[in-house]
Amino acid sequence: MDYIIKNAKIVDKRKTLMGDLWISDGKIKKISNNIDSVDKEIIDAEGKVVMPSFIDMHVHLREPGQTEKEDLVSGENAAVKGGFTHVCAMANTKPTCDNKETMEYILDKHKENGICDLTQISALTKGLQGEEFVNIDEMRKFTNLFSDDGVNVDDDEIFKEALKLSKEKDFKILTHCEPEVETIKRDLKLVEDVGGNLHICHISLKESLDLIKEYKDKGLKFSCEVTPHHLFEWDNDYRVNPPFGSKTDRDAMIEGIKEGIIDVIATDHAPHTQEDKENGAPGISGIEEAFSYVYTVFKQKGISLNCLSEKMSYMPSKLLGFSEALIEEGKDANLVLIDLNEYHKVNTNNFVSKGKNTPFEGKKVYGKVIMTIKNGEFVYK
Repeated sequence: MDYIIKNAKIVDKRKTLMGDLWISDGKIKKISNNIDSVDKEIIDAEGKVVMPSFIDMHVHLREPGQTEKEDLVSGENAAVKGGFTHVCAMANTKPTCDNKETMEYILDKHKENGICDLTQISALTKGLQGEEFVNIDEMRKFTNLFSDDGVNVDDDEIFKEALKLSKEKDFKILTHCEPEVETIKRDLKLVEDVGGNLHICHISLKESLDLIKEYKDKGLKFSCEVTPHHLFEWDNDYRVNPPFGSKTDRDAMIEGIKEGIIDVIATDHAPHTQEDKENGAPGISGIEEAFSYVYTVFKQKGISLNCLSEKMSYMPSKLLGFSEALIEEGKDANLVLIDLNEYHKVNTNNFVSKGKNTPFEGKKVYGKVIMTIKNGEFVYK
């Protein structure tokens, strides 16, 4: 495809400018003012914002085995509706993604749809039992992300060995910390002792942030994430793991974003059926409204769109080893067009995800994804 996005407010981690984008053969060919549009399709952005599309390091797509909650098609369609062109799916499927056959099944099913890019995460231990490692050499051929997310790896020696292996075999461990503070303290002490490639999932407490700051100030190399829902809400008894914190906790998360202590915003998109939620299943279906939740908070707190792009695009791309998610000539045209002035109520009837589980039904939010572009192609419009 060959077209020009005109009159756009172009925003990424490094810049904000008004101009045109010429998209050709899946790439950003030119960024300038008043690009010659003869014989080219024109998309008039009318001053709306164009940003690098989002990358989600933490989703649950439920296939195989739980397709009544979500499947790869519904999950990927929900992702691009939310402005995401790459998602990293956790391994707590049924059966668990802890072997070559399940991994290949998921990746083959993904290729049939392929509306967004997928990194399928491998379990770290067989059956998420925290006892015996998966065949890491075999699974490493498919992915560089390993996680028992959904449950904790409680055995200190197992986790210590996992960190050593992550350094030796060059993969990243995404760790689910529960109880949060105690486990983060354990994990960071082990990283300090033996090294390793650690990413801490979905922090929610001020005490966790203080620990993370303490160890980062020591020069320890690791990363962490916060979810949109832990930024958007507090003192809510809707069941999620980790639970919603207090307002003090939530405000600490915002300060952690501002200070650069928190590296990434990741959705932890966790779709469930109504029956499962009624039976106590933890989680929120959140990927379609994630940008709006974050932007609403950032708008209230005076945090820039550049920072939002850093946390939802640039840093995930960097941590995952991808080309930096920036709007620059020669880069892949992975973009999202956003109307910042659009003000709407969250309405699960409009969700394309099978999961309608959210405590935010009817909440008013700012900003809406209008269009998502992957490699120059319109995957949501």
